[in-house]
Amino acid sequence: MPEIGEVARIVNYLHKHLVGKTLAVVKAQHDENVFGKVGTSAAEFEKQLTGKKVVDARQQGKYFWLVMSSPPHPLFHFGMAGWWKIRDLETAYYKPTKKEEATWPPKYWKFTLETADEPKSEHAFVDFRRFGRIRLVDCAADEMRNVSPLKENGPDPVADKDILTEEWLVQKLQSKHVPVKALLLDQANISGIGNWVGDELLYDAKIHPEQYSNTLSPAQMKQLHKSIHYVCSTAVDLLAESDRFPEEWLFKHRWGKGKKDAPQRLPNGEKIKFVTVGGRTSAIVPSVQKKTGDVAADVKKGDSEDEDGVGEDDAEKQKPKSTKRKARDDGEAEDDRKTAPKKKSNKKPPAASRGTKRAMKDEEVDTAEPNGVNGSHQSVEDSTTKAQQTANGSEPPKSTAGRKQKASKPSAKTGTEDGSTGRRRSTRVSRGTK
Repeated sequence: MPEIGEVARIVNYLHKHLVGKTLAVVKAQHDENVFGKVGTSAAEFEKQLTGKKVVDARQQGKYFWLVMSSPPHPLFHFGMAGWWKIRDLETAYYKPTKKEEATWPPKYWKFTLETADEPKSEHAFVDFRRFGRIRLVDCAADEMRNVSPLKENGPDPVADKDILTEEWLVQKLQSKHVPVKALLLDQANISGIGNWVGDELLYDAKIHPEQYSNTLSPAQMKQLHKSIHYVCSTAVDLLAESDRFPEEWLFKHRWGKGKKDAPQRLPNGEKIKFVTVGGRTSAIVPSVQKKTGDVAADVKKGDSEDEDGVGEDDAEKQKPKSTKRKARDDGEAEDDRKTAPKKKSNKKPPAASRGTKRAMKDEEVDTAEPNGVNGSHQSVEDSTTKAQQTANGSEPPKSTAGRKQKASKPSAKTGTEDGSTGRRRSTRVSRGTK
């Protein structure tokens, strides 16, 4: 998302190529998100701007606007991926990965402007993600910052240095109990600070982004004030040209997350980690940005283990909540009780003779088989009856009901007189009758 420096870059281009000129042609194509969500329409935009002169271009944080010769004045916000293009001029603050086609109007345009004055200048607002916003604000030019939405936004670190003093910042930090990074990203507190600017100034101030704002020491708050003005002023002065940023800035080395062979360290060897704060991915250097107070959440386990021996993160790793652990243990214990095999009873049934004992031993395996032909209890009763018949000299029926057999030979369940199972049983029985 374009932040304070990137917006300042466009305002600079507008001063050079649009301010002081009259708009001869204004074309807009309606987008219900970009125009409609803020109560504007493409048709009204064309009508109100055509033929008017651009008197000035101004900025407050991530917002910028054109001061027209008469109200209303157009107010713009780039959102996540909006941008301002000028024909035959490269306005991008980064080097495109591939050369764009020289077509006009450009892809994803929302409106185009063409000046009447020579040399003519053509401009376009583009936004492929459609999170940008285009408003028409009907008020005096000097009152723009006193009406919505600008009045709901905090001071601009560059334009409002007289407001964003050290005393003002201390009061703001101490009045809220939120992660300091989240406080900085909230435009209602300070205008213009986005994700990378917030990371940069916190790195410069040596403050962990997750630490609660009201736990910062006086020295930390004093340094944070200096870092806010230093990083924001530098980004604006250099018009967000990253090639000109100081080499020691985190910005120069933070973009390697998830990229193969990308550096994950600063030139001095300090390791870069990533955490999520305020819904945004934050780059930090744990060896520099120590946790000195309460934090909203710790660095993820995989990220908090600093191989360079920074022990602070290790000391603050979150412990599993005891209630969850207990619940999980209870659940596991309950599952164990459900699935644990039944213990075999050591109680021996009364034996009629040696043959009865032997027969019982042969059938013992069936007591642990709930899937027997007639069930385990019935198998025990049958075997006892058979053993008693053997002891009395009578021939037991040739049945293997309840006997453990291979599933692939269901016929063996019934058995035959000359089957191997039957012969083994006959031998055992005959020994038991001697």
